[in-house]
Amino acid sequence: MRSPTRISTPGPPNPQTPHNDPAPYSNPYDELAVQADPYDPDDPLGLGLKPDDDDADLGGRSGKDAHSGSAHDGEPWSAPNHRRSGRARGRFKAVPLTAKLLIGLLALAMLLVLGDRWAVMYAERKAEVTLQKKLKLATAPNVTIHGFPFVTQVLDKHLDEVDVAVPDVAADRVSLAEVSAQARDIRIHGDLPSSLNGAIVTEMKGNVLLAFEDLNRELGASQVRFRALGPSSVRADGKLPVAGQQVGLHATAHIRRKGDRGISTSVTDMRLDIPGIATYRPGPGPHAGLFLHRKAARQISDDSEKAQALLSVPSVARKLGVPPADAGQARHDDREVHRITGSPRFVPALMGTDLVNAANDHPQLAKKLGIDPTVAAALTRMKLPELSDKLELSFQLPKKAKGIKLRNIGVEPDGIRADLTGSELSFGKTR
Repeated sequence: MRSPTRISTPGPPNPQTPHNDPAPYSNPYDELAVQADPYDPDDPLGLGLKPDDDDADLGGRSGKDAHSGSAHDGEPWSAPNHRRSGRARGRFKAVPLTAKLLIGLLALAMLLVLGDRWAVMYAERKAEVTLQKKLKLATAPNVTIHGFPFVTQVLDKHLDEVDVAVPDVAADRVSLAEVSAQARDIRIHGDLPSSLNGAIVTEMKGNVLLAFEDLNRELGASQVRFRALGPSSVRADGKLPVAGQQVGLHATAHIRRKGDRGISTSVTDMRLDIPGIATYRPGPGPHAGLFLHRKAARQISDDSEKAQALLSVPSVARKLGVPPADAGQARHDDREVHRITGSPRFVPALMGTDLVNAANDHPQLAKKLGIDPTVAAALTRMKLPELSDKLELSFQLPKKAKGIKLRNIGVEPDGIRADLTGSELSFGKTR
């Protein structure tokens, strides 16, 4: 670091000091201060202003006011207060009284609305718990109370409108996927929202859904799936275990109303398919029995050994329209077999022949035709009522839902839906 340079001014020579001695040290700032203008208290900034100039007072006062005998005399100068709180208080004081009252009313209204909505949510939750307990539901319903304000409805013990959605309601062998209702003009018994005992619904409308997805799950042991076939029909397709073998299950279920509170099902066109071989149609009727598929019938017509085994059973030959003499000759003559099986009537006649008795009475014949005798015997023992019971879609509304009736039953893509109606319905304790 460099040492400060010493500045000195020449003076008269000192005869006692040698000429080569260094000059004494002097402070350069003192020398500059000597050269500066003297300090003027009336012009501290050195701007050359006079006390009577208009702009002499930096606080915005004229020179006259600054030195006059006004209220400013004797007051010490202080910095202005620029804090926001002061400005905010000043601005709020400037707001008209009417605006202040309006702001207060709006704030009060918001508090009342929030309190009313809180009371609604509390009452909805209380109603859900009460309904679940009173109706013995597996799942709590979803309750939505309409109308505003709610407090006045509570004081009057009368609700304008309430929506209720109940999932998974047990109804006999099935579960209703969804029950939704809109209740109007509800008279409350008990005190809302703390102690709700029951209610009387003057009018109720809603609907109930029996979902195909739930039916598929509940009848999963049979591996059957349902789908809409028409406005009142349901198609059932799946598989069914028979004697250790999976057979195809196909049927049509027709839906109709049973009284005012239930739905019944009638099953038609039931058939069980042994893949690629035969179809069994249970029950009485002209179409009941065990019938070969076209592919299997053609294979038999092209296989002399299988055809001879088939013609060797008199009852089968008779159903095919083959005279006993021709059938007896075909047992030993391949040309006669080809003549019979080559007829254009043979395959259709074979497909229309019931082979139930032949398969049961002649197990070896069933094996040659590609039919497992055990499966054939098990199929013939299955009756139509037993099979139809596996496709049962009927249900009744719960007994506790008194006064509710079913209307307008129909089949939709997602399931079976019916409208609900009711009036003067009681829930819980109403006395």
